[in-house]
Amino acid sequence: MRRSILIILSCGLALGACSRLGFDSRSYVSPLPAAPTTPVQSSQLAPVDLTNGQDAEQPMTDPLADGEQPPVDGEAQVAAAQPMAEPASSVEVGRTDLLGGWTVASGSDSCQLFMTLTTWTGGYRATTRGCGSDTLKNVAAWDLNGKQVILKDGGGANVALLYGTASEKFNGQTTVGQPISIFR
Repeated sequence: MRRSILIILSCGLALGACSRLGFDSRSYVSPLPAAPTTPVQSSQLAPVDLTNGQDAEQPMTDPLADGEQPPVDGEAQVAAAQPMAEPASSVEVGRTDLLGGWTVASGSDSCQLFMTLTTWTGGYRATTRGCGSDTLKNVAAWDLNGKQVILKDGGGANVALLYGTASEKFNGQTTVGQPISIFR
């Protein structure tokens, strides 16, 4: 008998714990009021200027379609270095082959480069130490595209493109056209 009362009380407690009681100790935050909006203004567009000899029916072409960059604040553009072609003797390389410390030589500058597999803007994390040139000081990342090793700055822009010429040596050029080598 005691056993059956104990079982009934246990079942009652178990079921009672699963149900929600009428009072709630949690406080609810009222929703934020809607943000005020201003009405949208509209007006007529100016007519298309066809003074450059272009026909109104002719589709417009992109003057920068060939890969040029627009001038910045009216300044003259500086010609970029020609991209380096892949040497016929370039060697296959994997990401793990590039990890660790390297010596970087570019122009009269020689310093250290460290590459890791920590993901970073534009690829993987890289740092330099003891570099005198701003180009090499700005190296913050690296990536691998086939046989090509790409050194990048903190914003993800290319700094240098290199190809493996031996198992522990890579040669290439910076984006300003200066020769660069990394080796150990």
